[in-house]
Amino acid sequence: MFHIVLVEPEIPQNTGNIARTCAATGCALHLVKPLGFEISDKQLKRAGLDYWNLVKVTVHESFDEVFAAADKDACFHFFTTKAPRAYTEAAFCEGDYLVFGKETRGLDEELLVRHREECVRIPMREESRSLNLSNSVAVAVFEGLRQNSFKGLSESGSLHRLHWDS
Repeated sequence: MFHIVLVEPEIPQNTGNIARTCAATGCALHLVKPLGFEISDKQLKRAGLDYWNLVKVTVHESFDEVFAAADKDACFHFFTTKAPRAYTEAAFCEGDYLVFGKETRGLDEELLVRHREECVRIPMREESRSLNLSNSVAVAVFEGLRQNSFKGLSESGSLHRLHWDS
């Protein structure tokens, strides 16, 4: 559905949780070096549980490599606390790239300036610095899926196993 891009992620548990979100939603995961962990980290694999086989993961040397590999018509959405526009004001389409920065600093200022019109934020209280990276990705992915009528996702999910009494 979407391409989730993590630029220089630092915390393996966050990346593992994001991989699990990607597995559940059909999103591809792009990791931009340098990474703050080894892909084989036990913590990374534990956070993603047994979902790694359901995720297409690509590791890139730089963000420019991600940009060069993308379709020419692909839209990019850069998530930052500094954007004037809320993520709900963006139109998300299948194949879009949702770009997130490292946990401690976010995306580089130069990248944000270069892509100013594509920057969006998740509204929150002023005294709050930011959301956890994996939570931010989940918020963004599910808004995009909502805008696309949850295309490709099961309507019943795991509920088909339950027997509801009326």
